[in-house]
Amino acid sequence: MNYGYTPIKIAIADDHAIFREGFKLLLKNQNELELVGEADDGRELLQIVDLHQPDVVIIDIKMPVMDGVETCKQLIKKYPDINVIALSMFNDDNLIIDMLEAGARGYLLKNTNRDELLLATKTVFEGNSYYCLATSAKLTKMIAESRYNPYRNQPAKKFTAREIDVIRLICEQQTNKEIAIKLGLSIRTVETHREKILEKTGAKNMIGVAVYAIKQGIFEI
Repeated sequence: MNYGYTPIKIAIADDHAIFREGFKLLLKNQNELELVGEADDGRELLQIVDLHQPDVVIIDIKMPVMDGVETCKQLIKKYPDINVIALSMFNDDNLIIDMLEAGARGYLLKNTNRDELLLATKTVFEGNSYYCLATSAKLTKMIAESRYNPYRNQPAKKFTAREIDVIRLICEQQTNKEIAIKLGLSIRTVETHREKILEKTGAKNMIGVAVYAIKQGIFEI
């Protein structure tokens, strides 16, 4: 059923057919994303993109023939506005950084669920970055210290002094309760601050807030 809007067209490249089948199951019975092509490797994906012009491409980092990083570089060079999401395993931190520096707007772990897949795809389609919910503190630090900086050309956002306090405590991985106690606020007030911070930064989760804060000099590691 179509509700008056065009679904986001996506293509995927992964050399494991069983994963691609699982991916297609995540897309069943929803009308927001449309799979227009799937590939075994990066070279095949480049042909699919030429043919179908997807809005978002989801690329496994480790593939034969042409890996995810090289595929991403070639796609971005030919289609500067294309939105790339990297697919990774838990131990691929360095490769995730390589993908982001090559032009990917976000990344997902291969055990992602439908809700996060939808959120990540919509987020990058809208021109924002998406950081997987399962991102470790180590990877957050690596992203913050990498050459990847999607906020470089964005005008600086204005935050209140209290929002800055909350952002810094978020970066220290403090919970809402801990932030409330430290700042002498109610938990509901902290939640309101978090919502405003997400809105201002364009982040979809606290990982995104932390990366934004570090890249913009609000918080120092």
